Amino acid sequence: MEKKIVAEIIDKLKGMYPDAKCELNHDNPFQLLISTILSAQTTDKKVNEVTKDLYKEYPDLKSFLKIERTDLENRIRKIGLYKNKSKNITELVKKLDSEFNGEVPRTMEELTSLPGVGTKTANVVMSNAFNIPAFAVDTHVFRVSNRIGLAKASTVEQTEKDLKQNVPKEEWILGHHLLIFHGRRCCVARNPRCDECKINTLCDYFKNK
Repeated sequence: MEKKIVAEIIDKLKGMYPDAKCELNHDNPFQLLISTILSAQTTDKKVNEVTKDLYKEYPDLKSFLKIERTDLENRIRKIGLYKNKSKNITELVKKLDSEFNGEVPRTMEELTSLPGVGTKTANVVMSNAFNIPAFAVDTHVFRVSNRIGLAKASTVEQTEKDLKQNVPKEEWILGHHLLIFHGRRCCVARNPRCDECKINTLCDYFKNK
């Protein structure tokens, strides 16, 4: 996709979503890491409902080390895959404590060495907690970017590569949020609202309908 078209798409999305940002509530990098793990196959809204009380009692790594796995399971039972997530989080906090001096690491290699942390979660933490340019690809970013033509890929991995190639690096962090907002509010999975979309004339999906 031509650079000028990419720039126009980004500018229009900025106009549509001036408040685009991470919608997982958190006060520190550790909370963001935990919330992002919890968000797999679950809405941010549901995660925020669960963590509102969880983080009041257990706001940091030191306090999380005291949670029994069964207790954590009960506290996050409302969200999907809660048993597996509880297991990963319990192991993750121990590893952070023993191998990372209780600090959330800042590199892809270190983050993905933690239980339950994949590339997407690592990218979310790097960009939102540490302002390190990264382009996290979740279900919304994957769908929207490939519909528009910012990516032309069948996998998450290739979509990330396409986005990093087509979108200027200084726009990666905000671009991630803009595509998520657009995917949640307009370019939904079923029956996207193309007629009310302000970038429809720049979108491959709309042009090929």
